[in-house]
Amino acid sequence: MKITLVSVTVTIVLLMQVHADVQPQKNFDLKRFAGRWYRVGLAYNSPSFARHRHKLTICMGVVEPKENGDALMTVWKSKSSICQKEVYKYEKTSVPGVFTYFSTRHSRVKDITVVETNYSEYAVIYKHRKFHREFSQVSLYSRSQKLRSEVIEKFKKYSMQHGFPEESIIIPPPADNCPPTRH
Repeated sequence: MKITLVSVTVTIVLLMQVHADVQPQKNFDLKRFAGRWYRVGLAYNSPSFARHRHKLTICMGVVEPKENGDALMTVWKSKSSICQKEVYKYEKTSVPGVFTYFSTRHSRVKDITVVETNYSEYAVIYKHRKFHREFSQVSLYSRSQKLRSEVIEKFKKYSMQHGFPEESIIIPPPADNCPPTRH
Protein backbone atom coordinates (compact mmCIF):
# COMPACT_ATOMS: atom_id res chain seq x y z
CA MET A 1 0.00 0.00 0.00
CA LYS A 2 2.76 2.40 0.91
CA ILE A 3 4.62 1.80 -2.38
CA THR A 4 1.42 2.34 -4.38
CA LEU A 5 0.71 5.63 -2.61
CA VAL A 6 4.26 6.83 -3.24
CA SER A 7 4.00 5.86 -6.94
CA VAL A 8 0.68 7.66 -7.30
CA THR A 9 2.06 10.76 -5.55
CA VAL A 10 5.17 10.82 -7.77
CA THR A 11 3.00 10.46 -10.89
CA ILE A 12 0.68 13.28 -9.83
CA VAL A 13 3.60 15.59 -9.05
CA LEU A 14 5.20 14.82 -12.42
CA LEU A 15 1.99 15.42 -14.31
CA MET A 16 1.50 18.75 -12.53
CA GLN A 17 4.97 19.81 -13.72
CA VAL A 18 4.05 19.31 -17.38
CA HIS A 19 3.14 22.64 -18.90
CA ALA A 20 -0.63 23.14 -18.83
CA ASP A 21 -0.80 23.67 -22.60
CA VAL A 22 0.93 20.34 -23.35
CA GLN A 23 -1.92 17.88 -23.71
CA PRO A 24 -1.69 14.24 -24.80
CA GLN A 25 -3.23 12.89 -27.99
CA LYS A 26 -6.97 12.52 -27.47
CA ASN A 27 -8.00 8.85 -27.19
CA PHE A 28 -4.37 7.72 -27.36
CA ASP A 29 -4.05 4.05 -28.40
CA LEU A 30 -0.73 2.44 -27.43
CA LYS A 31 -1.32 -0.62 -29.64
CA ARG A 32 -1.71 1.59 -32.72
CA PHE A 33 1.39 3.54 -31.63
CA ALA A 34 3.50 0.36 -31.41
CA GLY A 35 6.20 -0.43 -33.94
CA ARG A 36 9.10 1.28 -35.64
CA TRP A 37 9.64 5.04 -35.40
CA TYR A 38 12.47 7.33 -36.54
CA ARG A 39 13.29 10.54 -34.68
CA VAL A 40 13.55 12.96 -37.60
CA GLY A 41 13.26 16.24 -35.71
CA LEU A 42 14.31 17.62 -32.34
CA ALA A 43 13.96 20.85 -30.36
CA TYR A 44 15.73 21.17 -27.03
CA ASN A 45 15.99 24.03 -24.53
CA SER A 46 19.23 22.95 -22.84
CA PRO A 47 22.07 25.46 -23.27
CA SER A 48 24.58 22.61 -23.71
CA PHE A 49 22.56 21.20 -26.61
CA ALA A 50 23.97 23.72 -29.12
CA ARG A 51 27.50 22.34 -28.99
CA HIS A 52 26.26 18.80 -29.76
CA ARG A 53 23.86 19.60 -32.62
CA HIS A 54 26.28 18.62 -35.37
CA LYS A 55 26.71 15.13 -33.86
CA LEU A 56 23.05 14.17 -34.02
CA THR A 57 21.64 11.88 -36.66
CA ILE A 58 18.25 10.30 -37.20
CA CYS A 59 17.81 7.48 -34.70
CA MET A 60 15.41 4.57 -34.82
CA GLY A 61 13.25 3.15 -32.05
CA VAL A 62 10.75 0.36 -31.66
CA VAL A 63 7.80 0.73 -29.27
CA GLU A 64 6.59 -2.54 -27.76
CA PRO A 65 3.39 -2.32 -25.66
CA LYS A 66 3.11 -4.47 -22.56
CA GLU A 67 -0.09 -6.06 -21.21
CA ASN A 68 -0.18 -3.69 -18.21
CA GLY A 69 -0.11 -0.53 -20.38
CA ASP A 70 3.62 0.13 -20.01
CA ALA A 71 5.86 0.11 -23.09
CA LEU A 72 9.43 -0.81 -23.92
CA MET A 73 11.26 1.55 -26.25
CA THR A 74 14.37 0.10 -27.87
CA VAL A 75 16.44 2.84 -29.50
CA TRP A 76 19.48 2.69 -31.77
CA LYS A 77 21.62 5.86 -31.74
CA SER A 78 24.82 6.66 -33.57
CA LYS A 79 27.43 8.06 -31.16
CA SER A 80 31.01 8.64 -32.25
CA SER A 81 30.54 6.35 -35.27
CA ILE A 82 29.27 3.55 -33.03
CA CYS A 83 25.67 2.34 -33.15
CA GLN A 84 24.44 1.97 -29.58
CA LYS A 85 21.29 0.17 -28.48
CA GLU A 86 19.39 1.42 -25.44
CA VAL A 87 16.17 0.11 -23.90
CA TYR A 88 13.81 2.33 -21.91
CA LYS A 89 10.82 1.20 -19.87
CA TYR A 90 8.00 3.72 -20.22
CA GLU A 91 5.57 3.37 -17.35
CA LYS A 92 1.96 4.31 -17.95
CA THR A 93 0.28 6.97 -15.87
CA SER A 94 -3.40 7.55 -15.23
CA VAL A 95 -3.47 9.75 -18.35
CA PRO A 96 -3.41 7.86 -21.69
CA GLY A 97 -0.48 9.09 -23.81
CA VAL A 98 1.60 10.20 -20.80
CA PHE A 99 4.41 7.98 -19.54
CA THR A 100 7.28 8.27 -17.07
CA TYR A 101 10.69 6.64 -17.20
CA PHE A 102 13.90 6.64 -15.21
CA SER A 103 16.84 8.16 -17.06
CA THR A 104 20.03 6.38 -16.03
CA ARG A 105 22.00 9.14 -17.79
CA HIS A 106 20.56 11.85 -15.51
CA SER A 107 19.43 9.65 -12.57
CA ARG A 108 16.03 11.33 -12.77
CA VAL A 109 12.45 10.43 -13.60
CA LYS A 110 11.27 12.12 -16.81
CA ASP A 111 7.88 12.30 -18.39
CA ILE A 112 6.93 11.68 -21.99
CA THR A 113 3.72 12.99 -23.57
CA VAL A 114 2.52 11.86 -26.98
CA VAL A 115 1.10 15.23 -28.03
CA GLU A 116 -0.10 14.34 -31.51
CA THR A 117 0.03 11.34 -33.81
CA ASN A 118 -1.83 9.96 -36.79
CA TYR A 119 -0.21 6.57 -35.97
CA SER A 120 0.70 5.77 -39.59
CA GLU A 121 2.99 8.68 -40.48
CA TYR A 122 4.14 10.95 -37.63
CA ALA A 123 4.10 11.69 -33.90
CA VAL A 124 5.04 14.75 -31.85
CA ILE A 125 6.48 13.85 -28.44
CA TYR A 126 7.09 16.26 -25.55
CA LYS A 127 9.69 15.23 -22.95
CA HIS A 128 10.13 17.12 -19.68
CA ARG A 129 12.43 16.83 -16.67
CA LYS A 130 13.43 18.93 -13.71
CA PHE A 131 17.17 18.90 -13.05
CA HIS A 132 18.72 22.00 -11.45
CA ARG A 133 16.14 23.75 -13.65
CA GLU A 134 13.44 22.60 -16.02
CA PHE A 135 14.40 21.13 -19.38
CA SER A 136 12.06 20.24 -22.19
CA GLN A 137 12.42 18.59 -25.55
CA VAL A 138 10.06 18.18 -28.47
CA SER A 139 10.71 15.35 -30.90
CA LEU A 140 9.22 14.59 -34.27
CA TYR A 141 8.87 10.89 -35.02
CA SER A 142 8.11 9.34 -38.37
CA ARG A 143 7.42 5.83 -39.61
CA SER A 144 10.10 6.42 -42.28
CA GLN A 145 13.29 8.49 -42.43
CA LYS A 146 11.62 11.01 -44.72
CA LEU A 147 8.58 13.06 -43.86
CA ARG A 148 6.38 15.50 -45.73
CA SER A 149 7.55 19.12 -45.46
CA GLU A 150 4.11 20.20 -44.17
CA VAL A 151 4.51 17.93 -41.13
CA ILE A 152 8.05 19.21 -40.49
CA GLU A 153 6.79 22.81 -40.64
CA LYS A 154 3.94 21.92 -38.25
CA PHE A 155 6.53 20.47 -35.83
CA LYS A 156 8.67 23.61 -36.06
CA LYS A 157 5.65 25.85 -35.44
CA TYR A 158 4.56 23.75 -32.44
CA SER A 159 8.09 23.92 -30.99
CA MET A 160 8.33 27.70 -31.37
CA GLN A 161 4.85 28.15 -29.86
CA HIS A 162 6.16 26.31 -26.79
CA GLY A 163 9.16 28.59 -26.34
CA PHE A 164 11.86 26.82 -28.32
CA PRO A 165 13.91 29.27 -30.39
CA GLU A 166 14.23 28.45 -34.09
CA GLU A 167 17.97 27.76 -33.73
CA SER A 168 17.21 25.00 -31.19
CA ILE A 169 15.17 23.05 -33.76
CA ILE A 170 17.06 20.57 -35.93
CA ILE A 171 16.25 18.06 -38.63
CA PRO A 172 19.25 15.69 -38.41
CA PRO A 173 20.73 13.69 -41.30
CA PRO A 174 20.29 9.89 -41.50
CA ALA A 175 22.74 7.68 -39.63
CA ASP A 176 25.02 5.32 -41.55
CA ASN A 177 24.08 1.69 -40.82
CA CYS A 178 22.43 2.44 -37.47
CA PRO A 179 20.76 0.25 -36.59
CA PRO A 180 22.84 -2.34 -38.36
CA THR A 181 21.05 -4.28 -41.06
CA ARG A 182 20.53 -7.08 -38.52
CA HIS A 183 19.22 -5.94 -35.19
